[in-house]
Amino acid sequence: GQAAGSSVAEGDPETAKSLKCDECGKLFKNQLEVEFHAAKSGHASFSESTEEKKPLTEEERREQLRLVEEKLKQKRKEREEKEKVESLERERIRIKSGKEMVAAKKRLEEEEIKKIVDQRKREKAEDKAARERVKAQIEADRAARKAKFGGGPAEPETAPPAPASAPVPAPTPQAKDYSTTRIQIRLTNGQTLQQTFNPKEQLSAVRLYVEMNRSDGDGPFSLMTNFPKKVFKDEDYEKPLDLLGLVPSAVVIVSRTLH
Repeated sequence: GQAAGSSVAEGDPETAKSLKCDECGKLFKNQLEVEFHAAKSGHASFSESTEEKKPLTEEERREQLRLVEEKLKQKRKEREEKEKVESLERERIRIKSGKEMVAAKKRLEEEEIKKIVDQRKREKAEDKAARERVKAQIEADRAARKAKFGGGPAEPETAPPAPASAPVPAPTPQAKDYSTTRIQIRLTNGQTLQQTFNPKEQLSAVRLYVEMNRSDGDGPFSLMTNFPKKVFKDEDYEKPLDLLGLVPSAVVIVSRTLH
């Protein structure tokens, strides 16, 4: 037993010359090298070895250093590429959402402009029809007088003098007196806008002008007047300015709404 013990003791110096990776067979001088190798390769099984790790030659050390630097460069490049891709994706999402907002606002503006154009067409058609009615009434009156003074048979068409009197005081003089109206708009931030409109334009034209030129931020709003006190409702935006009493000039106040 004593001889066996002495042989173990004699063998002890042979057991701790290096540490070895059981997975790839590489030798390491100390625990720090083992930890570095494990972190880099993912290997997890190591044991003591009687083999002695030979020191690296200058060329081997340079090569190892070059490989380490190359790996670091590669990792840095991969990280930069990933950050670049993520940055581009964020920018793409931002641009997309911005374009969608612009497109939605443009659609709204186009719809409002179309409404105004359609309303003006209707008004022109109505004005033309009214002129035709007045013209026909004048012709009927002229024919009736001619028949009466010419001794011809009395025509029943002479009855229309009653409607003939209606077109005369109709809004024709008002349209001549007020061909424009000046609207002053007070925004929620205290600033004012001023614009000239046609008295026959709808109140929605004023709302559209506010949306396109306001300096007090976005958000839903309503229009109102103080003298007389009136908050315009949805149906009022389809009515012409002269019918709402906003001719020949008026002050309109912008009021924020909750929805």
